[in-house]
Amino acid sequence: MLDKKITFDRFIRMLIGGAVFAAIIYLINYLSGVLLPFVVAVVIAYMVYPIVKFFQYKARLRYRAVAIIVTLVLVAAAVAAVVTFVVPPLVSETMHVKNLIAEELANNTAGGSIPDFVSKFIADNIDMNKVNEFLSEENLTKSISAVMPKLWNILSQSLSIVFGIVTVFMIVLYVYFILLDYETLENGWIKIVPPRYRPFASGLVDDLKAGMNRYFRGQGLVALITGVMSAVGFLIIDFPLAIGLGLLVGLLTLVPYLKVIALAPAALLAVVKAADTGQNFWIVLVSVIAVFAIVQVIEDSVIVPRIMGKLMGLNPALILLSLSVWGALMGIIGMIIALPMTTLIISYYKRFVIDRESIVKGD
Repeated sequence: MLDKKITFDRFIRMLIGGAVFAAIIYLINYLSGVLLPFVVAVVIAYMVYPIVKFFQYKARLRYRAVAIIVTLVLVAAAVAAVVTFVVPPLVSETMHVKNLIAEELANNTAGGSIPDFVSKFIADNIDMNKVNEFLSEENLTKSISAVMPKLWNILSQSLSIVFGIVTVFMIVLYVYFILLDYETLENGWIKIVPPRYRPFASGLVDDLKAGMNRYFRGQGLVALITGVMSAVGFLIIDFPLAIGLGLLVGLLTLVPYLKVIALAPAALLAVVKAADTGQNFWIVLVSVIAVFAIVQVIEDSVIVPRIMGKLMGLNPALILLSLSVWGALMGIIGMIIALPMTTLIISYYKRFVIDRESIVKGD
């Protein structure tokens, strides 16, 4: 393929292909408000499908519809439990930390529990009035809406409550019908591909499935376990915002090695705890680092080998790049499909360019 000359006809076809690709991206952006519930439903269906299979075949629930309903009820119960038992303490602890930062650190009432250079750094570089203003409930809401504009628009329009309920109901319906015919959708798509291209298309989709198993199910499960372990560890040492920091660590674990970023807020919270309790700052900081280290050792030696096996995934830098590029092109939908699309592109390049070049050269 690489040895073929670029004729005028091939050049025109390349231009048309590029124009079609750009038009598709524009159309998806234009219809993002409508497509987002469906894309979210596809991801949810993909994630919970193994649970549906378990209930239908292992738990011997004869009908697929019953297995789907049981799965969705369990998922809803899990979400309700998180909202009921995790969110309120997290919000309360956030407000408590805000008050500590505003009152104790700003007024320098920590005494000798915090090293002088830390206190000086905070005094010189952090405007506590702005921190206090930022951490107010109103500004936290505005910050969330700025980070997730498209999702926020869906949930906070003029009739936000009614519209939000309708959107959730639509997502549930999408998930139900996708799961109901999951095998048909998964295996029947090949029939719409011309017969001569089916082996190649099947290979691409196999690569996509392997990649998604690693990142959506494999890495997602690793991130969940890591987040829970981190939260438990922070709770054991009585650390501020233990649950929130654990959730942050779990979220950052979705991209390997990125959770080192969580050390920065952890250090700030160590200052807060030292100021609040009068404990030595270094002892608090070492205890936090110990939690990070223990969780990392367990993750690397037990969790990752058992869940991920010897499967190799995308380079973390490539993951970040794909999230940035696809997110810039297509917003939240782009970030959701970033890894699948990047996996497809890499698979296409390996199978259609490198392998074809190797065949031409006779390697």
